[in-house]
Amino acid sequence: MDLRDFIKRCDETGELKRVTAEVDWNLELSHVSKVTEERKGPALLFENVKGYDTSVFTGAFATSSRLAMVVNMPREYTLCQAARKWMELTIDELIPSVEVKDGPILENVISGDKVDLNMFPVPKFFPRDGGRYIGTTVFVVIQDPENGQINLGTYRMQMLDNKRCGVQILPGKRGERIMNKYKKLGRKMPAVAVIGCDPLMMMAATLQHEGANQYDLTGSVRGKATEFLKAPLTGLPVPAHAEIVLEGEIDPDNFQPEGPFGEYTGYYTEELYKEVRKPCLEVKQILHRNKPILWATSVGRPVTDVHMLLSFTRTATLWTDLSKMAIPGIQSVNVMPESAGRFWAVVSVKTMYPGHSSQVANAVISTTTGSYGIKGVIVVDEDIAADDIQRVFWALACRYDPMRGTELIKRGRSTPLDPALDPEGNKLITSRILLDATIPFEWKEKPVEVALDKDTMAKVERRWTEYGIGV
Repeated sequence: MDLRDFIKRCDETGELKRVTAEVDWNLELSHVSKVTEERKGPALLFENVKGYDTSVFTGAFATSSRLAMVVNMPREYTLCQAARKWMELTIDELIPSVEVKDGPILENVISGDKVDLNMFPVPKFFPRDGGRYIGTTVFVVIQDPENGQINLGTYRMQMLDNKRCGVQILPGKRGERIMNKYKKLGRKMPAVAVIGCDPLMMMAATLQHEGANQYDLTGSVRGKATEFLKAPLTGLPVPAHAEIVLEGEIDPDNFQPEGPFGEYTGYYTEELYKEVRKPCLEVKQILHRNKPILWATSVGRPVTDVHMLLSFTRTATLWTDLSKMAIPGIQSVNVMPESAGRFWAVVSVKTMYPGHSSQVANAVISTTTGSYGIKGVIVVDEDIAADDIQRVFWALACRYDPMRGTELIKRGRSTPLDPALDPEGNKLITSRILLDATIPFEWKEKPVEVALDKDTMAKVERRWTEYGIGV
C-alpha cells in the first residue's frame, strides 16, 4: 500500500471528501482541515489549491476507523484493539524490508538550481506561525555513522526559503545524538525528508524503537516486506512509492531561526517569544511522483489527526514494552488522544496480588515509551477498558482514594514542547503522578457494584427491535 492506495480505500468506504472548490494554502486550507478533524469528519483531499495544480491530503488518522484501516484491521476496531494487534505482530521476529532498484518516486528528479520548494502547495497553518510548514506529516531518514543503523524521525519542517527547511530535532532524541556524531567527525549529515507514503510507514516512523528498523516494523504489520530504494544523491533508503523526497544534508554547525508553530499541545512554545535556532536541511535534490500529493496535518489543540496518530503509536509501543516486562494481568492500554497523545496513560489490569496495581503504574514510567513525556498514569480494574474514559473517571470518583492511591515522582524526562513547564526553568524535566484507581486486592470486603440482571438483559436484547427505540 502507498498513500494513493489509502486515499482510494478511504474514497470507497465513504471516509474521504474531495474538496474541489478553490482553497487558499494561506490559513484557509488548514482551518477547513482543523474544523473537520475536530468534528471527526472524513479525510480531505484538496484538489484545487490556489496557485497550484497538485493536491494536499489531510485527516488520515483523525478517526479510529481510519486508524484501523491503516493497519489492515476491521474498521470497527477501537484504538486500543488496533494497538493490541500491532503489539502482537511486532513483538517477535520482524519481516525484513527489501531493496528495489526503481519505483514511482523516481518519476521526477530535480537537482541544482532547479530545486525550488515553492513548487509544492505548502500550507501556512496558524496566524502566528513563523512561515509555511512543508513537514507536518513527514519523516527524516538519517544514518548513524558509527554502526550504520538507519533512523526514521518525525520532526516538523518549516520552509525557510526555496532550498532550505528548518528541522526541529529536539535535545536528547536519537536524531540529535546521531547528528552530534557527525559534528565530532567534522562532517555534514546526509538526510532525506519523506512526505507522503504508506500511512503505516508514517506510524512506524513515530515509534520509539531504539535499534529497530521501522521499515521492517511496517512490513511485519502489513504482512509483506516493505520496498525501499536508495536515494540517488545520499544513498539513504526511501520508500519506493513515496510522493515527495527531499535529499540533502544537515550541517551540525549551521542552525537557523525556526518557528514559531502551533504545536500538538495546542500552544506555541518558546519560539513565539525569542529567536530559537534549529538544524537546517539544505535541499540538494527533489524526487517526486507525477502529480505529487502533499500530505499534511493541522496540529493545534487536541483531538485531531496527529493526536490520534501519537496516541496509537504510543499505546502500541507502551503495550509492547509492558508485555516484554512480563507483568501479568494487563488487559488494555491507552495513551489518551485527549492528552495530546502523549502526557497521560491509562492501564487496565486484573490484579492478582497486593501491590500489583502499583507495580503496573511504576512499570509504565520505567518503559522506553513511558519514560519520555508521560506525566500521569491511571491504573483501573479489569472491568474498565483503558479507552473507556467515562468509566475511567467513574473509577477515579468511586474507587480512588487520594491519600492511598497517589504517588508523586519529582523528576522524569520530558519534552520541551510541554507548555505546563516553566519557560525559565528546565523544560527537559517534569514531575509525574501515579493514580491507583483500583479496588485494593487485599481488601476482604470489597464494594458491591450495582449490576443488571443477566436473564432480564438477555430478554431485553432479544426484544430490542420490538421496543422501537432505534438506538
